[in-house]
Amino acid sequence: MIQRKILVTSALPYANGSIHLGHMVEHIQTDIWVRFQKLRGHQCHYCCADDTHGTPIMLAAEKQNLTPEALIEKVHAEHLADFGGFYIGYDNYYSTHSPENQQLSEQIYLALKANGKIESRTIAQLFDPEKHMFLPDRFVKGECPKCRARDQYGDNCEVCGTTYAPTELINPYSAVSGAAPVLKESEHFFFKLGECADFLKQWTAGSTTLSDGRTRPHLQPEALNKMKEWLHPGENGEGGLADWDISRDAPYFGFEIPGAPGKYFYVWLDAPVGYMASFKNLCSRIGLDYGEYFQAGSQTEMYHFIGKDILYFHALFWPAMLEFSGHRTPTGVFAHGFLTVDGQKMSKSRGTFITARSYLEQGLNPEWMRYYIAAKLNSRIEDIDLNLNDFTARVNSDLVGKYINIAARAAGFIAKRFEGRLKNVSGSPLLQQLAAQSETIAADYETREYARALREIMALADAVNEYVDSNKPWDLAKQEGQGERLHQVCSELINAFAMLTAYLAPVLPQTAQNAALFLNLPEITWDNTRGLLPENHTINPYRHLMQRVEQKQVDNLIKANKPSIQTAANPDTAAAPDGRYEKVAAQAGFDDFLKIDMRVAKVLNCQAVEGSTKLLRFDLDFGFEQRVIFSGIAGSYPNPTELNGRMVVAVANFAPRKMAKFGVSEGMILSAAGTDGKLRLLDVHEGAQPGDKVG
Repeated sequence: MIQRKILVTSALPYANGSIHLGHMVEHIQTDIWVRFQKLRGHQCHYCCADDTHGTPIMLAAEKQNLTPEALIEKVHAEHLADFGGFYIGYDNYYSTHSPENQQLSEQIYLALKANGKIESRTIAQLFDPEKHMFLPDRFVKGECPKCRARDQYGDNCEVCGTTYAPTELINPYSAVSGAAPVLKESEHFFFKLGECADFLKQWTAGSTTLSDGRTRPHLQPEALNKMKEWLHPGENGEGGLADWDISRDAPYFGFEIPGAPGKYFYVWLDAPVGYMASFKNLCSRIGLDYGEYFQAGSQTEMYHFIGKDILYFHALFWPAMLEFSGHRTPTGVFAHGFLTVDGQKMSKSRGTFITARSYLEQGLNPEWMRYYIAAKLNSRIEDIDLNLNDFTARVNSDLVGKYINIAARAAGFIAKRFEGRLKNVSGSPLLQQLAAQSETIAADYETREYARALREIMALADAVNEYVDSNKPWDLAKQEGQGERLHQVCSELINAFAMLTAYLAPVLPQTAQNAALFLNLPEITWDNTRGLLPENHTINPYRHLMQRVEQKQVDNLIKANKPSIQTAANPDTAAAPDGRYEKVAAQAGFDDFLKIDMRVAKVLNCQAVEGSTKLLRFDLDFGFEQRVIFSGIAGSYPNPTELNGRMVVAVANFAPRKMAKFGVSEGMILSAAGTDGKLRLLDVHEGAQPGDKVG
């Protein structure tokens, strides 16, 4: 196998807030991929850092009566502790407020300037006359110029979704001091991104041929389609690349621009350079050749794992900065979706904002969360949901019930009956079955199809447990003359456990390390997915490797993250003055609407629910699968069988909900509530098919 040289980064957490489980989705995804590469014998370096510059850092430090340097040092220690608690194995976790980053940011800026890609212009911006500072978009508030919603930020309206310049706000005010801002002119520096369009069209649609001959696209298909919106303006002129303002005026916490006193690099210029700076710091510590990785035409690989919200910066600004300053460009940018909790966007007020620290403080095993997140991740840009009931059930079933118990069921017999020594089990059909999946599962990890990899691994675990149940070592131990057979079966099980551990090692690094001690191996490597432990290999006494999730731990986690919940009644749901209709709910943005996945479904069978006067049970065909949904419309449809064969509209992405003693409802059927109190199912036009999306 050709050894690859790989540099991997995760997006830099901002240094003014706690690490939450949304951050962990990305860093766990990255860490699994890096650990897999290292298990395969590749030279892979994982670098990250805190993103430490900008107005929010400056203001947060001022509020805490700290210097910005003291604040970011404090937060750096907290972030590193949280990531370390989840076994994120950085080779270097650094800071963008570093001498390496200042040097590299200045070099890139000067190279872009020498290449004719920097231009200065005088622009008018909103200025806070009390704080004596120019106001970034998010530090100006006012009324939306389109819908007149109040308290909207200076870049877009969260009510109607309109984007605009902060100068377009009606009755603007400073979010820092509350003062009315004034327009003031200032010289700013721009990166001429529009001149990079031809290069970016080629790069975003391009790919890199790796040292092993495989081809890697620079972007995922969804990301490429999104970038085309920017690179290929529509007929009405929308889209296209605008030049990028890369400077900010004092006061500002960051690096001063060379030759421009009082002007500072905008945080989004020096933040991605922080990847380079962190790696350069690592190179100086362990003796790597930094130039080999960042020089133009480098044969090494560089990958960025990021959230979909910062794709624009990493797929357009960053490659252009690198290309036109004489550096290599990324091999690939891997974007992922957001984390929701029980179907809701993470929110402190809803109690769905879960910090990494609170998870660890409740005694929850970080590998439980690593496994659960991995079991939902794939190579696409999709949001994933943390359902805490599903979390408990999946971890207890898969990790404890299927995987860990294999070792527990065999180790005692090997220790007591055979002095801890294993039998030669070469030729075992069971172990050949496990070994045969090595390259398939490796390909899943390589392409970030973690959910598929874990399904395949758990299918192998099922096969091993079926072997246990069919051979019943506990019965063999009681039977005269079955010692050799017992030794054979238990040795196969210990080998199977070693192989499954190697498959799971990228996801469960601490368990793999503990399992290596039990198996009397120096470490677990990918070779353990194919190789067998030799005859007379001695294992150590077994100690339980993982406990079950207890409901009390999950309850305590929820409780620990709800200190700020304020559940006041929403006045917008009150009846309208005439008493006939409910008042229209508060305005929702288009993004809120997109979260709801409504599908056409066919009623296969509808029946009353015994013991309930309100519920009907619907057996539905969604085209892609069949589901059961309970709906409280029995009073409106006294003869439920008349609904059989009808098409309905249902919400398909609600979290499953247990309906007392009646069963689990897997969605919600839409109906209209009339003024007479009746609920009427929505009609679907002729020609619609099960699974059709409604929107």
